[in-house]
Amino acid sequence: MIIVEEVQNKHHKREFLEFPVRLYERDKNYIRPLDQHIEEIFDPEKNKFFKNGACKRFLFKKNNQTVGKVAVFINGCYEQKQPTGGIGFFDCINDQETANFIFDHCKNWLLEKGMEAMDGPINFGERDKFWGLLTEGFVEPLFGMNYNLPYYKELFENYGFQVYFEQLCFTRLIFSEVSRIFTIAHEKNRRNPAISAQPMKKNNLAKFAKDFTEVYNKAWACHGEGKQLEEAKVLKMFNTMKPIINEHISWFVYENEKPIAMWINMPDLNQWFKYLNGKFGIFEKLKFLFLKRFKKNEKMVGLVFGVVPEWQKKGIDGYMIWEGTQHLRKHTDFTITELQWIGDFNPKMIKIAEALDTTVTRKLATYRYLFDRNKEFERHEIL
Repeated sequence: MIIVEEVQNKHHKREFLEFPVRLYERDKNYIRPLDQHIEEIFDPEKNKFFKNGACKRFLFKKNNQTVGKVAVFINGCYEQKQPTGGIGFFDCINDQETANFIFDHCKNWLLEKGMEAMDGPINFGERDKFWGLLTEGFVEPLFGMNYNLPYYKELFENYGFQVYFEQLCFTRLIFSEVSRIFTIAHEKNRRNPAISAQPMKKNNLAKFAKDFTEVYNKAWACHGEGKQLEEAKVLKMFNTMKPIINEHISWFVYENEKPIAMWINMPDLNQWFKYLNGKFGIFEKLKFLFLKRFKKNEKMVGLVFGVVPEWQKKGIDGYMIWEGTQHLRKHTDFTITELQWIGDFNPKMIKIAEALDTTVTRKLATYRYLFDRNKEFERHEIL
């Protein structure tokens, strides 16, 4: 018999964090996320999505031993054709009956909230973290990326979840040859005196937050369930990221003073965080600073790439990529870059990634389960 316990006290919260550590103890690729990054998601004072949503966490036990955990939620900002809830932070022993019990529990909770489907595993927040189920490429996860055991795929699909969209992660060696398409585009735009490229600098984050917001809202807002970014919130995010911003690897392109493109990269923090065992107290912060100073980080992560509509298909992406690549080759230790992920619904970005002579090194999947089993399933529309 499976006992359900809602996460309500310190003991429950600790078990929610510690159960995966026991489950993955023999997996050399598992990197424990920082506890505080998980707990902040479930803190109504720190997660803005509680304002228009609801979330509960549950532990599942057999014989007084934890056999699974999950978070289930509704997010008012998650606009879909039918009311769709989410599940995330799912971990489970390799037992279909247990997984089915967990999924049924989530489905019933969401049905009571008027939902008609559930997506998972996703985040009670933005798509840039803890989104999707790893299905290929079981290597060390990037910072903020979900990692799971291979059998999870069967647990989801055997229950009836179907792939809503695949998330492709492209990797490229920094010193690999850059496609001639990009070098030609670079040369063409370099001759235009109105075009310039600038790396993001820590001492002027207000300017770059403004420019980021402008480019993102023009290039991407229509693809994110209608979401628009606010400049003040972007600046707050940039200030939070300031200690780990590398001034050589994030780039903006301007037509005169008007921002028209951006390419945002960060060091992969997991290359340092994997030594902290999920903690970030005073000792761990000192250790992090030591690691950041003396341990080379050779992996950077591509977070966001965007070109405003009026400059698309004019080679400005090639100009920006080659301009930035030449610079970071000289001024950083990075040898490999991996794009956070690109949805298979975005063929334009996939073509750009492929033109960089990248290879797909891992795949994740966002699954969807329709409560009405007779309803026709539709994948994410192609952009």
